Amino acid sequence: MLEKLLKWDRDTFVYLNGLGIEKYDGFWATVTNITTWIPLFILFLVLFYLKFSRKEALYKFLMVLGLIVFITAITHWTKVSVARLRPNNTEEINTLIRILKSPTDYSFFSGHASSSFSITVIVFLFLKEKVKWSILFFIWPILFAMSRIYVGVHFPIDIIVGAIVGILSGLLFYWLYRKFIAPDLALSHP
Repeated sequence: MLEKLLKWDRDTFVYLNGLGIEKYDGFWATVTNITTWIPLFILFLVLFYLKFSRKEALYKFLMVLGLIVFITAITHWTKVSVARLRPNNTEEINTLIRILKSPTDYSFFSGHASSSFSITVIVFLFLKEKVKWSILFFIWPILFAMSRIYVGVHFPIDIIVGAIVGILSGLLFYWLYRKFIAPDLALSHP
């Protein structure tokens, strides 16, 4: 069963990666770069401070930072524990695929997918009542995760699991915020 799943994963990756067109390489290389998204992070921060009191915005921001530390640690621990080679480092397929990036660390699960989905979930949940178009924030993790197949560094399962872990982590941290921080904030603002 596991071998069938891994074969599907490899075959699907090779197929999807092969759909790439050279004239779009620059676009996907830009999308996969975290610094491209700094303006979005600034927007999140600005929206927190425009839509909430200073104290509430600060607590929400600190919760997002805590989530980033958590998701980074769990992603790193999982990658080291599972030790799955990235497609660009997998000898049986690396001559069949387009490679735009060549990281040497492990692949499972995608840190790009887990971090972007976790951040987007919690920011969306914080802002959905105050920013009508906040659902559009999900464009970021979808493009960010897709770019990892295009540039040749993640298998589909790496991305799917990363997205699921990210979504669940975002929901967990939102629940922790609502359970433990929001009640204290409500008490300080009668």
